[in-house]
Amino acid sequence: MADDIVLPIPNLSLPQQLFVLSAPSLTALHENARTELLKNIEADQMAPYYRTVTSTSSASVPLDDALISAMEKSNAEELQKLDERLAEAEKQEGESEISDALRARANYLTRIGDKDRAVVAQKLALEKTPGLGSRIDIVLTLTRIGFFFGDHELITEHLTKAEALIEEGGDWDRRNRLKVYHGLHLLSIRQFKRGGELLLDALSTFTATELLSYNDFVALVVISCALTLSRVDLKKKIMDAAEVNQVLPEIPLLGDLVKSLYECHYDKFFVALARLEQEHLTPSRVLSPHARYYVREMRIRAYTQLLESYRSLTLDSLAAAFGVSVDFVDNELSRFIASGRLHCTIDKVNGIVETTRPELKAAQYDILIRQGDALLTGIQRLSKVLY
Repeated sequence: MADDIVLPIPNLSLPQQLFVLSAPSLTALHENARTELLKNIEADQMAPYYRTVTSTSSASVPLDDALISAMEKSNAEELQKLDERLAEAEKQEGESEISDALRARANYLTRIGDKDRAVVAQKLALEKTPGLGSRIDIVLTLTRIGFFFGDHELITEHLTKAEALIEEGGDWDRRNRLKVYHGLHLLSIRQFKRGGELLLDALSTFTATELLSYNDFVALVVISCALTLSRVDLKKKIMDAAEVNQVLPEIPLLGDLVKSLYECHYDKFFVALARLEQEHLTPSRVLSPHARYYVREMRIRAYTQLLESYRSLTLDSLAAAFGVSVDFVDNELSRFIASGRLHCTIDKVNGIVETTRPELKAAQYDILIRQGDALLTGIQRLSKVLY
């Protein structure tokens, strides 16, 4: 097998389609998702995955007895051929041919969605494969199996292993692909800042099409960086990036989001954010668990950006800027102020919002005190252990 061929297995569009089918709020998307799911299952002859989906999923996918029988027969025949090829390699050929046979068998089990057998087979292939590049590819395949089945333990274990192997001398392409894998995992566990940084680093060198499409990748870059980058960096690294501008005509909503935020058109920003939640966040298997968090943090960012420009604003002008009612702004600002997320006060009698910028030295002093307390606590614990 050629070291530079990365097979798009397992097909990661399937768990996304299954997620859509399992979400009652996405009923309008169910018919298309069910059609695509069944088409992809049949295309890759995924009998084990089909049985899993129809027996344990809440997606209401029907079991076609004729289809499952045909796929299981095809799976058995192909696995018999691969087993015979492996036995022949073990008897008559060398390590390279044995490694190729093991990888072919492992990849077939991965393709058809037989998780347990695929993981065992991939790990066996990893043990018997000598080349560093091929070993990294196997570890990344195990990571994709983790993504496919939502197994975070499998993902973290093999991301760590891939990093260790790449430090031994992984090439440029695999190093950049790993950034995308790691960035996607970080977004899935709500670490938008570090995840966005890794995805942004890979923007001009993206090759991980076995993990997600280029358009989906750029969408994740824009969504994560819109939340975490400063206004200056948002313009420089996202709005002026050729790779992003190439894709935005196909996803105009993302362009509206970052442009309205950067240009301080907050009423348009709120509309774009609401649409983003409905069209991109809620239907996304990766981002859906963090949709409410993301929308809240983006609103806080917009309020902060506007309030930093003024010492005081009337509630009426603030509501007009965001295209919402005064009561909405009053209630939302009150919550964010109470939780310490916005530095301002509301004079409800006069209908004024006054900014209260924290002093930099006071903030630094507070950080120093807290870090000093943590250090002293650590020293005290250590002294108890030593003495």
